[in-house]
Amino acid sequence: MKTNFLPALAGATGMAFVGGSVAVSGFLADAPSLTVQSLRYAVACLLLVLYARLAGKRIVRPRGAEWLWLAGVVVTGMIVFNVALVQGSKHAEPAVLGVAVACVPLLLAVAGPLLEGETPARRLIVAALVVTAGAALVQGFGRTDGIGLLWALVTFACEAGFTLLAVPVLGRHGPLGVSAHSTWMAAVAFGLGGLFGEGPTAVLRLRLDDVLAGVYLAVAVTAVAFVLWYTCVQRLGSARAGLLTGVAPVSAAAVGVAVGGPMPGLAVWLGIAVVAAGLALGFRSSPEVSLPTPETPSRAFDLVP
Repeated sequence: MKTNFLPALAGATGMAFVGGSVAVSGFLADAPSLTVQSLRYAVACLLLVLYARLAGKRIVRPRGAEWLWLAGVVVTGMIVFNVALVQGSKHAEPAVLGVAVACVPLLLAVAGPLLEGETPARRLIVAALVVTAGAALVQGFGRTDGIGLLWALVTFACEAGFTLLAVPVLGRHGPLGVSAHSTWMAAVAFGLGGLFGEGPTAVLRLRLDDVLAGVYLAVAVTAVAFVLWYTCVQRLGSARAGLLTGVAPVSAAAVGVAVGGPMPGLAVWLGIAVVAAGLALGFRSSPEVSLPTPETPSRAFDLVP
């Protein structure tokens, strides 16, 4: 009998890596960010291609509208998302942006099933609300102005786009293919930005801690986390997988303590308990949901020209 445990574990692990990146990214505050991001995605892509060859897996070339879906993943989930974080931090405290991201499970619970040709499940919507509330407690609430709220909204939309825009192409390309194509496209985009915005010698200004942080982001947060996350989305559906984004702020809090930060307060512990309750509700025994495979075309999309 099929189980949700392994794909859920994959998604939770991927989100744990993403949450841990919050502390690691702090080491890159003074680094040429566009150049670092380009190198990060380039290294991740090379690792994914190498893994595909060693495992005998084939990465197929996108065709037709698939290019647009993959470009959407890159533009929203990688490029604009990073811009929103940088610009938003100038007008809002980090907690505001974190709470915006914490609202993603609710959008995925509603929009995800519609993209997959299904009807949103009431129980998953309720579970998403619970996870969102718990994640908000973990993140805390901060001060902001109108521009900060706007960037928080952009951050929210981009985080959701990273998952939703991949749904139509996961069936044909699989988690590995979507991850490989999105990383090389992101490497090119950030590379061009770094070349013209930071100069061709920006890579020479990287310090050892910049390189080490970039390696962690490339391997754990990109190459590994992308495949784990998209595997979870493909196996469980974006609505149920979206609940696992609540793991990211919990992981961020834990890593913060591990690198010397203070122990979490009562509100954080309460938030962790609420997130756990939402996950328990959402993953209560129910039929597994899978996205269409090449042999079972999607009812909502036909990407074959």
